[in-house]
Amino acid sequence: MNTKSMLQLAAIFGALAVIFGAFGAHALEPLLVKTGRIDTYQTAVDYHFYHSLALLMVGILYQQNPQLKGLRLSAWFFSGGVIVFSGSLYLLCLSQVTWLGAITPLGGIGFILGWIMLFVSISKKNQ
Repeated sequence: MNTKSMLQLAAIFGALAVIFGAFGAHALEPLLVKTGRIDTYQTAVDYHFYHSLALLMVGILYQQNPQLKGLRLSAWFFSGGVIVFSGSLYLLCLSQVTWLGAITPLGGIGFILGWIMLFVSISKKNQ
């Protein structure tokens, strides 16, 4: 993943987080309240948004420090985390297919690895 694709993906993820948040708050609210999944949906939107911003930050850091190759891995982990963590929760809320909750932690692991790779990359700066 290069700088341009990191920044573009962050922008797309950010826009989708706003869209999904608004859609959940308005069009889906009756369904989410009925099924008791409103908190789950909000968690998906929150983590989606946080990690869209994290990906944006990683893209900016990578643009300024292309020698820090671990930032690319961080971007991949954040992207995968958004897709798997938030995506599985969105699908769970909409489909009520409960086994989707079993794959959500894999996205969480992606988020954690993204933050670890960010730490490792920054630690290598100026060595």
